[in-house]
Amino acid sequence: MTRDTLTAGEARRIALAAQGFGGDRDAPVGKRQLVKLIERLGVVQIDSVNVVSRTHYLPAFSRLGAYPRELLEEVAWAKTRPLFEYWAHEASLLPLAAQPLLRWRMEDARNGVGTWKGIAKFLRERRDFIDRVLDEIATRGPLSASELEMGHKGEGGWWGWSEAKRAVECLFWAGELTTATRRGTFERVYGLPEKVLPKAIQDIPTPSREDAQRELYRIAARAMGIATARDLRDYFRMPAEGAKERLAELLDAGHLVPVTVKGWREQAYLDPAARRPRRIDHTALLSPFDNLIWFRDRTERMFGVKVRLEIYVPAEKRQHGYYVLPFLEGDALTARVDLKADRKAGVLLVQSAHAEPWASAETPAKLAAELKRMAGWLGLETVRVQPKGDLAPALSDAL
Repeated sequence: MTRDTLTAGEARRIALAAQGFGGDRDAPVGKRQLVKLIERLGVVQIDSVNVVSRTHYLPAFSRLGAYPRELLEEVAWAKTRPLFEYWAHEASLLPLAAQPLLRWRMEDARNGVGTWKGIAKFLRERRDFIDRVLDEIATRGPLSASELEMGHKGEGGWWGWSEAKRAVECLFWAGELTTATRRGTFERVYGLPEKVLPKAIQDIPTPSREDAQRELYRIAARAMGIATARDLRDYFRMPAEGAKERLAELLDAGHLVPVTVKGWREQAYLDPAARRPRRIDHTALLSPFDNLIWFRDRTERMFGVKVRLEIYVPAEKRQHGYYVLPFLEGDALTARVDLKADRKAGVLLVQSAHAEPWASAETPAKLAAELKRMAGWLGLETVRVQPKGDLAPALSDAL
């Protein structure tokens, strides 16, 4: 039985507070604050697209402000670091404590369970080659795929990957390799887990699949504040099998409270420790891969906005642009801008700017201030608006 009824606005503010919005974005940010935020989020998606900034840098900027970008590189890829890489939502950075919670997924990859059949098939059929790759890394230390001059070059399949790249990626998914560091043009360097991960993490007994998945659901619930069952499943891309049982166990243990949200068709679940702010005073540009909006059904349900990634849409068919960042103003998404960092010219280029129907007269000035903040953080000198989109004229004037 539901115990509470919330308005859509209350649900939005709960979700925003749980995601770390509403804090002081002018306060200094050190390693401790950055790691604390990532622990709060539970996972940060990685993506290589660098038209503005690679997406994993952006969630912390959106919540904490203009932090030193090298801090993320240090906590993610330095020799001693509190984060590790694995396939969680998509390719992701996670706190090291989550590594044992994902060993069941690594086992599924090794055994070809569900969507991992192709991984297991390659590991099985090319075992001699796989063993040679592992021997090379064991002997020479961490290596990138390009440093493994073995096997066939890319031939079109698997994104044109070489045989060595296929091998190290399959081993990464199976947990037999992990990311030792990144270098150059964001190239992953692979190492043996026993040489890369802290011994304290390796020595943690592997939890049962049920216990691990239940804990991942709990982390997701805490990170979202309020969510439907589908929202909770999506956060760590959990399998359908066992989902109802894990949800029931969290309800029985009091880690979730069933609530009704006006306008939501599905049952909602509240983290009992979630804050319920009456107001969110925050402005931010959001990566299209930000935790807050990465599940598009949830974004539309909560904010009334359809967010669509148009990178793969032909240019003439794009509605809002190539790399579009929604603008968070208070507890609403009020605009979206297609951005490009022209690093050579020192310009943050607004290729188009569109307002949502509920944008206010203050939106252009607030968005202009946020664009200036982003430009400064990226080391760019100015912001330039191209005359495309219904918000472009007012935004240009505000700048």
